[in-house]
Amino acid sequence: MEQFVIEGGHPISGTIKAGGNKNAAIKMIPACLLTEEPVTLRNMPNIGDVRITLDIMRQLGAEVTWLDNNTVRIHAATITTSDLDPALATKIRASVVFAGPMLARCGQVRLPIPGGDSIGERRLDTHAIALQKLGAVVTLERDTLIMRTDGLQGADILLNEASVTATENAIMAAVRAKGKTTIRNTACEPHILDLCTMLITLGAKIEGAGTNRIIIEGVDQLHGGEARVGADYMEVGSFIGAAVLTGGELLITDADPQHLEMIALTFARLGVQWETRGQDIFLPAAQSLTIVPDMGNRMPIIKAQPWPAFPPDLMSIALVIATQCAGAVLFHDWMYESRFFFTDKLVRMGARITLLDPHRVLVQGPTSLQGQPYITSPDIRAGMAILLAALGAKGQTRIFNIRQIDRGYERVEEKLRALGAHIERVEDKHPGIEEPQEIPLAEH
Repeated sequence: MEQFVIEGGHPISGTIKAGGNKNAAIKMIPACLLTEEPVTLRNMPNIGDVRITLDIMRQLGAEVTWLDNNTVRIHAATITTSDLDPALATKIRASVVFAGPMLARCGQVRLPIPGGDSIGERRLDTHAIALQKLGAVVTLERDTLIMRTDGLQGADILLNEASVTATENAIMAAVRAKGKTTIRNTACEPHILDLCTMLITLGAKIEGAGTNRIIIEGVDQLHGGEARVGADYMEVGSFIGAAVLTGGELLITDADPQHLEMIALTFARLGVQWETRGQDIFLPAAQSLTIVPDMGNRMPIIKAQPWPAFPPDLMSIALVIATQCAGAVLFHDWMYESRFFFTDKLVRMGARITLLDPHRVLVQGPTSLQGQPYITSPDIRAGMAILLAALGAKGQTRIFNIRQIDRGYERVEEKLRALGAHIERVEDKHPGIEEPQEIPLAEH
């Protein structure tokens, strides 16, 4: 087991290149199953979830070759099994998106119920409904989804919710279905646009990518090619948070600022602003860090919403920034009922946070944060939020269970150290010790 040891209070500054979008990468990888020819994916983040997804590809029979640290070639010339290994599939939520391409390629798939972050219940009904519309028969046997089809047929699909992964599953199945498919109420996140751009490069016929209505004309086969993973706006938002929490300035290159407009509007409500310089963004050191009230001096509410609104995965990052801002702000994540259950760890560091219910927290600031000798990372985004708090805190903090952070951030300690942070990855000398349990409180 490894841990991060962080000495807080050291401003980070300098230049950093945005990494590839995790949520695009782990969907573009299974999309390679749709062709028997090799596909090269560039700007691939070399992170835990990507490596697990590539292991699933290998287990299915594909050849996977890293050409360099961020470029991978996948050749799925032969698929040797349609059963996903439960030991791999249950590690990540995104294993569910193997359903669409496997149905298109093999006509069947056995998919263990996916795992992933413990941030709340995430049902698979929308996936089943969409794939059934295309001609799949879906059954659930204990903890395994079994899907079969005698041939996918184009259909008119209205998703009952704008689910990102259900949209991606429907797209990947439809590109090899016979005839025309119209998918309505689709999710519009940048990673869906990355996936569609890749598929079009490989020969798919897709219109409306990046909108909530996508039209696909099925093709018999796709060819090989190359595609690039776009910038990860989650990583961009996280490094902005690191600079804000430590009072430094930062230039983030290749940040794809066209996808950051709503994030910029939301961060501005916390008194955080940056400049757009072509494909780069520059965050000055002098930030007001004053929460902007709504009209009538009402308390502002930052609410997670489907894209292009503020993304739920950045709620944890925005929340920890708010602990250093003058004023009060309410955070509301209606999507995941366990998103804010990590805030007790920030309270231990000195943050003034009230957990109102599983979906809402009130943050009042600014407060001085203090390092802690033992904090665990419960999931990717909460783990990164705790790391940011530690960078801005006085004294030393040790963060355990950092494999959660590694799932979504590549060599984060090396990148931060290059910017001036005092952070080290060390071996846990006492791996059997668990974090002390605290009595749950209704309010913190």
